[in-house]
Amino acid sequence: MVQRRQVLALLAGAAALCGLGPLVVARAADSPTVPAAAGSAAAAPAARSAGVWGRAIEVPGLAGAQTQVVSCGAPGNCTAGGTYLSHGRNQGFVVSERGGHWLRATAVPGLAALNKGAVPGIGAYVTVLSCTAAGNCAAGGSYLDQRKHAQAFVVSERSGRWGKAIEIPGLAALEHGRQGVVNSLSCTSAGNCGAGGWYDDSHGRMQGFVVTERNGRWNAAIEVPGLGALNTDTMAGEGAQTLSVSCASAGNCAAGGYYSTKSFQWQGFVVTERAGHWGRAIEVPGLGALNTSGGAQVQSLSCASAGNCSAGGFYASGGHQQGFVVAEKNGHWNPATEVPGLAALNTSGQAFVNSVSCAAAGNCTAGGIYDGAPNFPDNYGKGYVVTEHNGVWGRVVAVAGLAALHATRYSGVASVSCASAGNCAAGGWYMDNHGYRQGFVAVQRNGGWGLATEVPGLAVLNKGGSANVAVVSCATPASCVAGGSFMDSHGHYQGYLT
Repeated sequence: MVQRRQVLALLAGAAALCGLGPLVVARAADSPTVPAAAGSAAAAPAARSAGVWGRAIEVPGLAGAQTQVVSCGAPGNCTAGGTYLSHGRNQGFVVSERGGHWLRATAVPGLAALNKGAVPGIGAYVTVLSCTAAGNCAAGGSYLDQRKHAQAFVVSERSGRWGKAIEIPGLAALEHGRQGVVNSLSCTSAGNCGAGGWYDDSHGRMQGFVVTERNGRWNAAIEVPGLGALNTDTMAGEGAQTLSVSCASAGNCAAGGYYSTKSFQWQGFVVTERAGHWGRAIEVPGLGALNTSGGAQVQSLSCASAGNCSAGGFYASGGHQQGFVVAEKNGHWNPATEVPGLAALNTSGQAFVNSVSCAAAGNCTAGGIYDGAPNFPDNYGKGYVVTEHNGVWGRVVAVAGLAALHATRYSGVASVSCASAGNCAAGGWYMDNHGYRQGFVAVQRNGGWGLATEVPGLAVLNKGGSANVAVVSCATPASCVAGGSFMDSHGHYQGYLT
């Protein structure tokens, strides 16, 4: 069985990849087709060079900021959020792009009043964000209450104006004065969203929750129906989490994550909402047969339409970790399958799916890492992408072009976003031959992946040698935003934008 501390280290590494996230705006234009890079993991459509990405700049109006999430409601109209230092304490911020121009960042209204327990270096963070149109978004994250317990909040923007942050309704009643965290948020239209995360119950065990917003009103959070019966681990500090939520239309969402059993094993679950009613959580079909060493999770989930979703994550077999994908078709979850071709590449035994994005039913893209080293920082391995076309997953393709950037064997895909079938963007990081971590982006056009390129201008900012792209969001095939972080010359992480 994979050691639990190794899995926790993996998750911490993935969080580090996906958690620090400023951004880059792309106006991508196709270039002539070029041959696929030597050493590609498998045969794939001919690679195309990436579109034209703008230069990285620091978050306007803030110093000591880290942008952690980004979402685009329309081309040139995006929103980002994260944390910044104020009097030595972390506070949450949001920043908007309007007509291709980034405005000055502002503090999340009302969040400082909730964040009473903030101490130097710890406090409030915006960690989830979803925009459905320019000026219409929802965000969430965590803060420290006066007892210094982490609590989850949500806040909504309507017609360009942010309301006040509120604690997620009903969560305090579930957690019995303990703590709760929101992990994922998805909106389908202004005022219609879904979110999920975890809370500590009265015994100190983690339980998964979901919560919905309808017509601008957040309902009370509920424990994921049926998850408690699956989540039989009685140890404090263990339990279940909702890790990913995706909504196709108001009242039609899906969620996934993991739970713990009495045999101290993690198993992946999925649950579907229909017409505003959440069904019962089930173990991912077929995953139990794959997960013979006791460590499985749904890490990312994306829905193209109601009842048509795809998810990905990892499972353990023979002490090794492998990536899987699973699809819901017309409301029915099919059996999970190993990512095609990934096991053959994953000779070091650690692989996972970090991110899944679906542009249409049966047309999705996923990305992650293989050949990961579990005891190495950030689970360093090799980045890959894989595409589903008309319901059939192709074989894994290694990120092309990294060799030209003087990358070493260490890289990873942290996030993918698809605007239409076969038109996606991916972002992540690589280690160069000087031992510095750099951020890269890659673009898929009409099914062909372009060569990875370093984010323009990022190396100049990255004086401390630790940068990444953590989040990408595409409003159209030719307009994307990517988010990451860099380390300045004083060893401090900073957010960047274009």
